[in-house]
Amino acid sequence: MSIIQTIIIGIVEGLTEFLPVSSTGHMIIAQKLLAIESTEFVKAFTVNIQFGAILSVVVLYWKRFFQTWDFYWKLLIAVLPALVLGFIFSDMIDSLLENVFVVAVMLVIGGVLMLFVDKWFDHPSEDQTMSWKRSLKIGFYQCIAMIPGVSRSMASIVGGMTTNLSRKNAAEFSFFLAVPTMAAAAGYKLLKLIMDPASVSMLSENLMTLLIGNVVAFLVAMAAIKFFIGFLTKYGFKAFGYYRIIVGTILIILLIMGVDLDIM
Repeated sequence: MSIIQTIIIGIVEGLTEFLPVSSTGHMIIAQKLLAIESTEFVKAFTVNIQFGAILSVVVLYWKRFFQTWDFYWKLLIAVLPALVLGFIFSDMIDSLLENVFVVAVMLVIGGVLMLFVDKWFDHPSEDQTMSWKRSLKIGFYQCIAMIPGVSRSMASIVGGMTTNLSRKNAAEFSFFLAVPTMAAAAGYKLLKLIMDPASVSMLSENLMTLLIGNVVAFLVAMAAIKFFIGFLTKYGFKAFGYYRIIVGTILIILLIMGVDLDIM
């Protein structure tokens, strides 16, 4: 990967990680448009630059993030489903990451659902405290995002709204939940590479690429989070739904026309 390609992928990750549009799906699309070969390092890179994105959450919400042990207990409960299912279906998830058709279809399906999310689930209760039952339910919703194109942010926010959390509180808990979830996914991928002698040399040769990608993702994610909270609170999900439908439909049309969009 060149420096320019690295910066572009970092921007895409930072912009989309916390928006309900699927960061994984957008990075897969960006890789194809930039003609980046899907090597083991590239797969690891797209996961590990999430470290930069999750660091932005810790920095922005540091006063709220370093709270009581109860706060961490709720995060642990919420992240457990993803840890278990992610470990069990790791190889299947990796295979789906190379399929642009899956991304396109899920972008459209998720977009259509998002047109109705506010009507169906935006009924916040007076009690906005995070119980262990709410945490666990959000955790299971987050697992849906193991399918590329779904969006971890969308799944976990909607999961929170189904428990009668407000859009703002559901979004913020989704940000907090991203930290252990993405750290675990990135750490697991990094561990697998370190255990492979050939991959260790590959990583050492590309440390600068990883550093640049993480720094770019961190800076862009800081701005994206601030924008998203304000926009979501005021306008809801519809704009993101229309965006997903448009992008997904364009991809499907290109695939039907025979344009090769699968990353090999």
